[in-house]
Amino acid sequence: MPDVSPLATPFPTLPPIAGVRLAVSRAGYKAWERADLTFAALDEGTVVAGVTTRSRCPSPEVEWCRAALTLGRARALVVNAGNSNAFTGHRGRAAVEAIAARVAGAMGCRPSDVFVASTGVIGVPLPIDKAEAGIDAALTAPEADWRAAAQAISTTDTFPKGAVTTAIVDGRTVTLAGIVKGSGMIAPDMATMLGFVFTDAAIEPGLLQRMLDEANAKTFSCITVDGDTSTSDTVLAFATGKAGNTALGAIDDAGADAFQAALIDLCRQLAHLVIRDGEGASKFITITVEGAETDSSARRIALSIANSPLVKTAIAGEDANWGRVVMAVGKAGEPAERDRLAIRFGATQVAEGGLAVEGYDEAPVAAHLKGREVEIGVDLGLGDGRATVWTCDLTHGYIAINADYRS
Repeated sequence: MPDVSPLATPFPTLPPIAGVRLAVSRAGYKAWERADLTFAALDEGTVVAGVTTRSRCPSPEVEWCRAALTLGRARALVVNAGNSNAFTGHRGRAAVEAIAARVAGAMGCRPSDVFVASTGVIGVPLPIDKAEAGIDAALTAPEADWRAAAQAISTTDTFPKGAVTTAIVDGRTVTLAGIVKGSGMIAPDMATMLGFVFTDAAIEPGLLQRMLDEANAKTFSCITVDGDTSTSDTVLAFATGKAGNTALGAIDDAGADAFQAALIDLCRQLAHLVIRDGEGASKFITITVEGAETDSSARRIALSIANSPLVKTAIAGEDANWGRVVMAVGKAGEPAERDRLAIRFGATQVAEGGLAVEGYDEAPVAAHLKGREVEIGVDLGLGDGRATVWTCDLTHGYIAINADYRS
C-alpha cells in the first residue's frame, strides 16, 4: 500500500444510522490480506437515489443499479474492491445477477432491491464463487463500523474517507453519513468512483433523486485528479426513514431546504477527500472561475485549467507560471476575451487586462505555492457565470502508482 497522502485527514466519528447494518468480509479478489467485500443491510422501507457514470463502457454493476433505481427501493448494498468487473461481457452480468440473487435469498427480498458496485481492474470477470463466499461470510460477520466499511471499499486509496452532517427536518434531527473511495481515474462525469450516503430521514425517492442530482452537480462533478472518467462511477443515497419526520415529498416542504443543504455539504466533504487522496498528490488546488457568460461555461473553463498537465506540474514544482493558466482558458473552447482576463494566485493578482499587472512581484505567489492548499482565481469579465472545481497537482508519484497498478 502506498504511503498515506500528505493531504490526508483523520477519519471522523460517524454515528450509526438507524435501519443500516454494516459488515465486511474477505472475498479474496486480489492477493491481499484485507476485507474487500462490504455489505450493508437496509431495513424494509428504505428508499434510494443514485447517479452513475456517463462512460459509454459502463460496468454490469452500473447497468444493474440504473435499472434498480427506477423502482426507488433498496434492502441491501454489496461493494466489491479489487475487481471492477467492467468490460467482461455475459460473465460479468452473470456475476452481478448471482450476487443479487444470493443476497435476496438470504434477506427475503427481490434481487432488484439489492444494489451492487465494484471497483478495481477492468477486463477481469468477477469470480462468482469468491463473491458468494464473501457474501455468506458478511451475512454472519459481526457488525462493522464506518471506518472498516470505508477501508474495505478502497483500492489505491491511502486513507479511509468518511463524512457526517445533520439537518433539522420537521423539528427532528436527521443524520447523514457517507463513505467514498477514489484516488485515480477521477474526472467524474457525474460522480466520483464509488460513494455511498446513508440517512435516517424520511423522504420520497423522487425528491431524494432530485436533491442528489443537484448535490452531485456542485460537488462530485466538480473534481478531477487526472482527466479520466471511470467505467464504474456510482454514487448511491439510501434513506431509511427512521428519524420519524414527516416524509419530505416536495422541494418546498418545510425542512427540505435544510436537508438539501446538508446533502450538498456531505457530498462536498466526500468529494474533497477524494482530491486529498489523489494519486501522488501533494497539493489540494481550488480553482474558481467567475465573470463567465454562464455557470456551465465557467465550469468547463475551470476544468480545462484543472485537467491541464502543464498547470498541474507547474504547481507540483511550485513554479508561478501563470501563463499556463492563460493557455488553459484559451483552449477551453468557451467565450473569453484576452484583454478582459484577470488571474490571481491566492490573494495576489498576477494578470489583468491581457497582461501582467504593473509591478508584479512573484515572491508572494511563490510563497503561496509552497503551501499544501493552493488557490487559483480567474475572472473573464464577460458575465455572471461562476464555478469552483477542485483538483490536485501531478507528481512523479502518479506515474509510479499507475505504471505498477496491476502488479
